Amino acid sequence: MSPRSITFIGILTIGALSSWYLARSNQTAYDDELPYDPLHRGYYLKKARILGTGEDGSLLYEIEAEYAEQIENDQIEFTDVSIRYSPGSDVTWIISADQATLSEGSPRILLRGHVRAINNAVSAENVMEIRTQYLELDPERFVAETNQRVQLRIGARSLTATGMLASLHDDKIELKSNVSGKFVP
Repeated sequence: MSPRSITFIGILTIGALSSWYLARSNQTAYDDELPYDPLHRGYYLKKARILGTGEDGSLLYEIEAEYAEQIENDQIEFTDVSIRYSPGSDVTWIISADQATLSEGSPRILLRGHVRAINNAVSAENVMEIRTQYLELDPERFVAETNQRVQLRIGARSLTATGMLASLHDDKIELKSNVSGKFVP
């Protein structure tokens, strides 16, 4: 082998090792800047519709949302959410909120932001409406609860309070404290 060939092979070897080293160092910097967690194997849904069943397996309620996403700690976050009970449950309340969270292993749905619960099964002039910024709903027990400020409207009558416990199945609402109201004849 000629000295010229040995020099050429040496230069090629040095070039190959240099390019390998540079490629390896650039790859590490790129991996550190990923805009997402590559290990998170969650899902997201647009125009989501989640069905909840009772103990006997029959449809109990339905959650509809513009967007739903599973987050890391086995929770589902909903945006622009609406919850309706099935006609067979005899619960006529419709609950809506800006956001909701459903956790695996917990029967409660946590609703946040402009929460409204409306029961229009009674006459049109006596529609019942609950408004609050935070509400915990246990759809299997038909119970809604909050410790925050709540407004209850029944037709033209209005009550405000701090805290509430509502049994949606039999339309009983218990206001906890600081109750004040306005009644129009």
